[in-house]
Order: sequence, then structure tokens, then C-alpha cells
Amino acid sequence: MNSTFTTILRIVLGLTLLIFGVNKFINFIPMFEMPPAAANFIESLETTGYAFYLVAILEIAVAGMLLLKKWVPFALVLLAPLSINILLFHIFLDVSDVWVAIVIFSLNVLLIYKYWKAYRTLFQY
Repeated sequence: MNSTFTTILRIVLGLTLLIFGVNKFINFIPMFEMPPAAANFIESLETTGYAFYLVAILEIAVAGMLLLKKWVPFALVLLAPLSINILLFHIFLDVSDVWVAIVIFSLNVLLIYKYWKAYRTLFQY
């Protein structure tokens, strides 16, 4: 679990989530042109007044846990549904930046695999 490879994956994923999470509050990465369906989805998240920011807070919290190496298995479980939704959003609504979603999803899966010992008890009967 403490290999250099695992550490690099954890830090890359943490930094990626931190950048995209903080960007939802500060908007330092300009929003790119999206297809209408994707734009409507993002607008509906923003319109709720909480959902868009809840995702941002979750991204920042998971990033913090990954970067500080605190509760990493828990952080990866929290990230799993979010990374699946990021991937599905880009597959079905906005294919232009699907590579970022694939990277986030793949890093999440690889790190879950690397930390599998922490999850074994969940699957025992």
C-alpha cells in the first residue's frame, strides 16, 4: 500500500479533485462550450442552490483525505459514486473531455485495488 506508485496515484487523484472542487467556487478554469444537454444538466445542479456546491465540497474533502493520507480507503469509497457519475456525464452528455473522466475513474479503481485489504471485511459473511 505504501509503494511509490500508489503514492503517486493518490497524489495525482487528490490534486485533480482539489483543482476541480475549488474551481466550482472560484471559477479559475473557464467553463468550456458544452452541448445543450450537458449545459442543462450543469445548470440544473447550480439552480438547486446546493447540489453543485455539495459535489465541490465532497471533491475537496476527498482530495484532502487523499493528499494528507488520512482515511484513504474511506475517501475512495466516497469518491466511487462521484467518479462513476463524472464518467457517465462525459460519456452520455459531453464526450469532448471524456479523457479527464476516464483518468479520475481509473485512478479511483486502481487505488481501491491497491487498498483492497481494507475492504476485505466488508465482503466476508
